[in-house]
Amino acid sequence: MKIWLCAVNSLTGEPGGGVRTIIEMVARTRLDCVIGSTAGMRQSVAEAAWHARSRKAFGSTLSNQPLMQAVLADLQLESEAATWTMMHLAAAHDDETADGKAFRRIATALAKYWICKRGPGHAYEALECLGGNGYVEDFPLARRYREQPVLAVWEGSGNVIVLDVLRAMGKDPRSAKQLLIFFESALGQNAIYDAHYQSLATETRQALAAVTSQDASAGAQLQQRGRVLVEKLAVMLQAAVLLWHAPAEITDAFILARLSDQRGMQYGALPDGVATDALIARA
Repeated sequence: MKIWLCAVNSLTGEPGGGVRTIIEMVARTRLDCVIGSTAGMRQSVAEAAWHARSRKAFGSTLSNQPLMQAVLADLQLESEAATWTMMHLAAAHDDETADGKAFRRIATALAKYWICKRGPGHAYEALECLGGNGYVEDFPLARRYREQPVLAVWEGSGNVIVLDVLRAMGKDPRSAKQLLIFFESALGQNAIYDAHYQSLATETRQALAAVTSQDASAGAQLQQRGRVLVEKLAVMLQAAVLLWHAPAEITDAFILARLSDQRGMQYGALPDGVATDALIARA
């Protein structure tokens, strides 16, 4: 049997716009990575909550013990933010207006960086809720923990994505401006968000000035702090999406836990005022 292969050379974009065309194609696959990481978070928190509701220790189920409740609520909060952001981003990929394309150019990279990077840590914390059983290869969360890093590396690992965000700001400043416009559209609903926006907007405009200038020193300094800026923008993106779409108890909890001065460094280190019961009920 003979198999004949033929290649047809055809333009998929305008002449001279090869890199831009490739980036648009990659953005779709990056959205796939966001979807995969988000689905993994949902599985992780569902497995952890199911176990906690069934496992008894010290006279009551784990899900009724305050420390475990804080962890489960935080895991669910991360899953909620990823899910709402993923859905908003998917809708943005159907928007073929110039503003829509500019927004998704940078928003996709931000979401890919942050949500996919949060995936492995989220899976690990959910795995820990099951104790030793969570680590055993026969259990779903051990496989989920092994799978999540693939989505963080695929279509651009951390440094690649950060450089791409900076590139988008330099080559297409409209993308960063559309992002700020989206942030502005959510103002007036939460005081913590509003205060956070003011400082981040200033920082973003300064980054825009640096990346579009010919100053190599300023560009190098910006690149060194690139991950810090991208992280701030990504979390702010999630907060804005939640303000637009999510129930108030989810939105308020996320902003308090992720943007306020009370935010913790580990899952379960929730500040006072987070409605854990409402979050666990959704897990």
